[in-house]
Amino acid sequence: MLKASVYTSCMDYSLRYIWESAGGFVYPLLLCSVLACVVFIERFFALKAEKVIPKALLELFLKGDLEKTHLQEVLSAGGRILEFFHTHHPSPAALKAYADLEISRLQRGFFILEIVISAAPLIGLLGTVMGLVHLFSKLPASGELPSPDVFIQGIALALTTTMLGLCIAIPCIAGYHFLVRRVEVLASAMVVGVERLISLSGMDA
Repeated sequence: MLKASVYTSCMDYSLRYIWESAGGFVYPLLLCSVLACVVFIERFFALKAEKVIPKALLELFLKGDLEKTHLQEVLSAGGRILEFFHTHHPSPAALKAYADLEISRLQRGFFILEIVISAAPLIGLLGTVMGLVHLFSKLPASGELPSPDVFIQGIALALTTTMLGLCIAIPCIAGYHFLVRRVEVLASAMVVGVERLISLSGMDA
């Protein structure tokens, strides 16, 4: 119990120290982290196979039995492609364009992750520069070393903002590539379905 209490106190102190050391830069960095978390969680659940192209629908595509659709399948991206095919009887080019539109919808919010990946380290770098500027601006004209408080404050701002920026950007990079790979897999299945529709309908690509 004592060790746990000491550990908790140390963690609370460390987080408070990091928050205070980052100064005003903690707010844009916090905004970046919140946006990235919201986008990743939303896309993680939205990109589940049953919401994009359910296994049952993919099997119908492959078997050529395209009339047996259910409400759950129609509400998916693959189901909307099939509904578009039956409703509008499009040309192969139009069907592929609609499929591309559905694939692009899967990438909704990806630009926010890209912005966070680029912006978070730059905000941290800006904090580093500001910390060094603050440090050198406090140097006495006589060339003497600044007081320890000024030195610690400047170095803390420089290092803390850089650390926070990297701590936000690195998980974002991993999450972004995870989502991109998932979209690629789902898009491949949708492309197979579209090609199957074109083949079964006797349309020339």
